[in-house]
Amino acid sequence: MSKVIITCAVTGAIHTPSMSPHLPVTPEEIVEAAVGAAEAGAAIVHLHARDPVTGKPDQSPQAFARFLPQIKARTNAVVNLTSGGSPFMTIEERIQPSMQFAPEVASLNVGSFNFALFPMLERFTEFKHEWERQHLENSRDLIFRNTFKDIEYALAKCAENQTRFELECYDIGHLYNLAHFADRGLIKPPFFVQSVFGILGGIGTHAEDVAHMRRTADRLFGQDYQWSVLGAGRHQMRIAAIGAGMGGNVRVGLEDSLWLGKGRLAESNAAQVRNVRQILEGLGLEVASPDEARSILQLKGADKVRF
Repeated sequence: MSKVIITCAVTGAIHTPSMSPHLPVTPEEIVEAAVGAAEAGAAIVHLHARDPVTGKPDQSPQAFARFLPQIKARTNAVVNLTSGGSPFMTIEERIQPSMQFAPEVASLNVGSFNFALFPMLERFTEFKHEWERQHLENSRDLIFRNTFKDIEYALAKCAENQTRFELECYDIGHLYNLAHFADRGLIKPPFFVQSVFGILGGIGTHAEDVAHMRRTADRLFGQDYQWSVLGAGRHQMRIAAIGAGMGGNVRVGLEDSLWLGKGRLAESNAAQVRNVRQILEGLGLEVASPDEARSILQLKGADKVRF
């Protein structure tokens, strides 16, 4: 059995600074969070950037340049840059950091869907910045656009960089979209498929939902893929346990969930990594090192990135 790859999504674009005092916002905070997650056992750190004053998602290459060299200098972890950015951004905006910095891994959403964040307004009522409330409210009328043209654009722009993708699949149809691009030869195996559970508008969090994703991916991709699971919010650790028990890799981090347990905010990304590592080792599984993850995913190596 292959060792389990832990990905840690450090800050993301879903949660806002008012929701948790532990969410990394400034470049310095993002560096410390990424390094801490790697030291705790994450082989891959998945990175977004934010405006250091307002905490608003910032997909400019300049924003990423403020922390990428420090993270590379202080850890051997695989760096995975978002091309999801924010669902309110265009694909042209979202892919810029991956085009410029040529990371070993970049995320890529492989389908459009309703991306509903507004239920968070029932739990969070006080905000530091007005954009935060509007960010959640606007998702009542939000389609996270990832059309076939958008996906083709991202694949083409990163083709020469030898960047592999964390292929984020929020529903069953997204697996078929990936199969379409694979059949056309626009993306090559091994595919790193990240199944996302628990976002309103995507697939749910029942164990049968997880099993359905796994069965469908097995049927479509056979031995040509590595599977990983991401549970949103309070479902994070339960989904990780289910997915790992089915032979999958796992993703945790404050992008996906602010919590460590019921009513208990995670004080760091590292705390979530330690928690999921304890679950994995309790199942008799071994955690992959960064170099083992590079071998499993057939990555180009940290010496071939541009930061």
